[in-house]
Amino acid sequence: MEIIQLARAIRARDPARPSWPEAILCYAGLHAVLWHRLSHALWRIGLRGLGRFSSHLARMLTGIEIHPGARIGRRLFIDHGMGVVIGETAEIGDDVLIYHGVTLGGLSGQPGKRHPTVEDHVTIGAGAQVLGPIRIGRGARIGANAVVVNAVAPGCTVVGIPARPPRGSPCDDAGIGYGLKDVTEDPVGEQIAALRGEIAALRGELERVKAGMREGV
Repeated sequence: MEIIQLARAIRARDPARPSWPEAILCYAGLHAVLWHRLSHALWRIGLRGLGRFSSHLARMLTGIEIHPGARIGRRLFIDHGMGVVIGETAEIGDDVLIYHGVTLGGLSGQPGKRHPTVEDHVTIGAGAQVLGPIRIGRGARIGANAVVVNAVAPGCTVVGIPARPPRGSPCDDAGIGYGLKDVTEDPVGEQIAALRGEIAALRGELERVKAGMREGV
């Protein structure tokens, strides 16, 4: 039974090591996945209004929003879960771990594939935003609060905004963040350096004004 598989995945992956009753009764992620099976079945047979209503009830009860059109594999573990949003054309493989606040969203209002495809054994950290019809390769890891708009190679880790591999990692040249031509570019660092320069200039000007005031006295 799927409920046993989901509970077993929770007990294996959650450091809290919940008991079987806890895993089945007290994990909103498990309830959301089971409820999605019903919503998705209604969606597939053409009862889309009922599917949407079913998913709406699930969102109210669990705090997890999964569109009934999304495709979800086996043993998905949504840990904590509050604020998770999974879009209509999202596809999730087997043994994926998703933390709270994650969005698998779209960047386009046009029909068709507009949400991510997440392959098996992927981990997505809390608050991460994975946007667009991109592919997250098998075994990839996405850091907390990362914003991912480009494909992530299998087995790679990406962090930051925009998400990219940590410098010096084996994936350093695969999956450079959106809008960056080179992993050595650091627009945030450049802005901070410019602000520091302006602050230093303002401090110097303030000292000159104070010195002038003292001479005037």
